[in-house]
Amino acid sequence: MNAPQTPSSTMPRLTSLSHGGGCGCKIAPGVLSEILKNSGNLPGLNIPPQLLVGIETADDAAVYQLNDEQALIATTDFFMPIVDDPYDFGRIAATNAISDVYAMGGTPIMALGLVGMPVNVLPLETIGAILRGGQDVCRDAGIPIAGGHTIDSVEPIYGLVVMGLVHPSRVKKNSGARAGDVLVLGKPLGVGILSAALKKEKLDAQGYARMVALTTQLNKPGIELARMDGVHALTDVTGFGLAGHGLELARGAKLKMQLQLSQIPLVPGVLELAAAGMVTGASGRNWASYGHEVILSAGISASHQALLSDPQTSGGLLVSCAPGIEAEVLDCFHRQGFAEARTIGRMLEGSGLEIISG
Repeated sequence: MNAPQTPSSTMPRLTSLSHGGGCGCKIAPGVLSEILKNSGNLPGLNIPPQLLVGIETADDAAVYQLNDEQALIATTDFFMPIVDDPYDFGRIAATNAISDVYAMGGTPIMALGLVGMPVNVLPLETIGAILRGGQDVCRDAGIPIAGGHTIDSVEPIYGLVVMGLVHPSRVKKNSGARAGDVLVLGKPLGVGILSAALKKEKLDAQGYARMVALTTQLNKPGIELARMDGVHALTDVTGFGLAGHGLELARGAKLKMQLQLSQIPLVPGVLELAAAGMVTGASGRNWASYGHEVILSAGISASHQALLSDPQTSGGLLVSCAPGIEAEVLDCFHRQGFAEARTIGRMLEGSGLEIISG
């Protein structure tokens, strides 16, 4: 049985209207680095001390301190369709956008919608279903969509600006990891592989349901994790894959990340799909950008390598924490419905990323 496609046989598949989907749309990290090289803050511009988190370590969101008790988290995320069902597309895009607030340890407070649609191609009810999906996810997160902006565009685009609050002392940067920390991943890898299979019409109904369930699961454990003193760093794994976002965390802390391949949770069946060629172009672009910084143990397959750089739309939280609270962190995930959360590695002195097969 094939996965759901479009609500009407007369409407084009949403994924056929875009050149890429989900977080696989992100500009490759190497290209992005070149673009941003000379486009930082203007010379002579004073950065206010209240800006607790900016662009320095490619963190998940900006954080601005309002007072002694509150800091404002601001982030935005949007992309083209990763699925053909418009309601599911809206849910996935909204979940992904809100995730960055949780990844900073914050509680979301409101959102603004970002909508670009080919209004002469898609029925208005289809566009309405996309927005309804986003609204329903925001309702689950306990926040309103308080405004936004719309444009008529060639490709369908949907996402959110999201704002949240966190105590200034509880901000969880991606640069705070310490040597000796253990690493916990909240969701299994493989969403990009599933999306590639869907676009090629090779994903069955079970795989589609699994994909939607993962990408619409809000990373709410981030709020509780921020209150744990032993949690030193947080990020979410999205478009650059586990390897790419792991490298950001390692660079920010000036440490080495070591991951144990056998402990990394994977969506059932994605290794076989990857071996059959169901990989995204973004996975290859990711690896071309940072693969030289990754040490792979002998015997690691090309399929596993593809999964390490696989773009994760609305992926899991990656937590760097003291070994003494590892069980508490895992319990936090498991109690909130993240059954596949698992310890996958540790932080060591050194630099870069090492993947060991044992």
